[in-house]
Amino acid sequence: MAVEEGVDEYTQDGTVDLKGNPVLRSKRGGWTACSFVVVYEVFERMAYYGISSNLVLYLTRKLHQGTVSSANNVTNWVGTIWVTPILGAYIADAHLGRYWTFISASIIYLLGMSALTLAVSLPALKPPQCANPKLGNCKKASTVQLVIYYGALYTLAIGTGGTKPNISTIGADQFDEFDPKEKSHKLSFFNWWMFSIFCGTLFAHTVLVYIQDNVGWTLGYGLPTLGLAISVIIFVAGTPFYRHKVPSGSPFTRMAKVIVAALRKWNVSLSSDPKELYELDLEEYSKKGMFRIDSTPTLRFLNKASVKTGSTGPWMLCCVTQVEETKQMVRMLPILVATFVPSIMIAQINTLFVKQGTTLDRGIGSFNIPPASLAGFVTISMLVSVVLYDRLFVRIMQKVTKKPRGISLLQRMGVGIVIHIIIMVVASFTERWRLQVAKEHGVAENGGQVPLSIFILLPQFVLMGIADAFLDVAKIEFFYDQAPESMKSLGTSYAMTTLGVGNFLSSFLLSTVSHITEKHGHGWILNNLNASHLDYYYAFFAILNFANLVFFLVVSKFYVYRAEVSDSIKVLEEELKGTRVRLSNQEETKNWSS
Repeated sequence: MAVEEGVDEYTQDGTVDLKGNPVLRSKRGGWTACSFVVVYEVFERMAYYGISSNLVLYLTRKLHQGTVSSANNVTNWVGTIWVTPILGAYIADAHLGRYWTFISASIIYLLGMSALTLAVSLPALKPPQCANPKLGNCKKASTVQLVIYYGALYTLAIGTGGTKPNISTIGADQFDEFDPKEKSHKLSFFNWWMFSIFCGTLFAHTVLVYIQDNVGWTLGYGLPTLGLAISVIIFVAGTPFYRHKVPSGSPFTRMAKVIVAALRKWNVSLSSDPKELYELDLEEYSKKGMFRIDSTPTLRFLNKASVKTGSTGPWMLCCVTQVEETKQMVRMLPILVATFVPSIMIAQINTLFVKQGTTLDRGIGSFNIPPASLAGFVTISMLVSVVLYDRLFVRIMQKVTKKPRGISLLQRMGVGIVIHIIIMVVASFTERWRLQVAKEHGVAENGGQVPLSIFILLPQFVLMGIADAFLDVAKIEFFYDQAPESMKSLGTSYAMTTLGVGNFLSSFLLSTVSHITEKHGHGWILNNLNASHLDYYYAFFAILNFANLVFFLVVSKFYVYRAEVSDSIKVLEEELKGTRVRLSNQEETKNWSS
């Protein structure tokens, strides 16, 4: 029995230390390891949002770009930020592992931040000051200046491509799927993960943007750079406590083999008995710390890749587990597409929402509120909503539904999508009010300040935070949770890819709508927002969100959740139904009793 106890003290999910040795559950992982990861994220988010939240104003005020071009440059850069994680996930899963991919990318990230700080600090790297940017006669930035500035921005983007998909995955890897207690902690991890993100974001949206607007861009960029350096040091300090997953090869190659093999055997008949399909022995998976997955009836065409026809080549015959991994990544694609439109809405926070704020009265006594600071209310709203959701809403819904999460991840995402419709309806009516007041006070044509408080924009920012608490948190957890064990980094990159695609779509829609409306009459998005029609643009977004909700409901109805790799989730369900589970400290066995 002593031998069994010794074995059971080790994690059962295949995690190892940096040298590849099995790890003791009591020595590594858990909330101790996660504390370093979570603190890292607070500082890193401060660094990223310290740049992105006020970027549109730097481009217009310092590089003298117009409304559409500056907004598109922001969303194109942010889009790149959120698309590059696919590459980072590939490198982590196929070659370096999550830890070393993260460390390497952090160095690139820090180099980009440092170069960016120099670009805003040295007079030779930016055009001369302009007395009145609204007149449109300011000297533009030179090609060299733009190359240096955007070179630094996109170097930063490459760095984040290696950190974003791996840091949250490293955090989630600290909890063993096979241990019921750790599984329960994992259910709350992503809520508190987002909480840490928005703590750093709140500091960026308040303190850093104020410094950038009122003290200077050198200090405003220097502090985020210093924060990033501190965050990397904190992460490295936690190295002795981390659990690691061994790289299991390129997920793209494994999926491609399944698809090719199925297509090459498209005319082969499928047996009704899944036992006739090709599969490796359980011992093969155990030796590699991997999990075997039973065949499922969904996407049956791909099962043909496992039909034995005599050829054993990797592009002609794939094991059932490999087929099921591919199925799971493919099944998530319609859900991924349904998150593109909400990501377009998120892109408006640091672009058009901020530009709206520049036209309004920002004064509170002698203090002027930086327009980008209103994004801090997204953060505050998000923080409050996450806490209320995790501590109140989930517990109420657990009693109603008898489910560990209270409501399913897709239901939580659906609530967020509904809130996005409300946001754009509110934004449209608010903008109509702003334009009406601008016309009444004769500032529509000259682009002067509209005599309305900037706080009229507050509802759309607050609602955006509530939407994030439902949709964004659930989205990250969904794509991590539903990805196969060997493709967790790729699954996490799905959640980030949707933000990237959303930003690129935002650029496309902004340019297209601006061009079409200017060509056929009155432009909806002009450099002078007081003479524009953002209310029409936001109404268009409300309709787009409604259409997306219908699409989401359809694809959600047909989605099949991934089967759990352990029975720990069943243990949690039984606990919620009133069944008491005793976990003996001497024996790592589960004793069920009513």
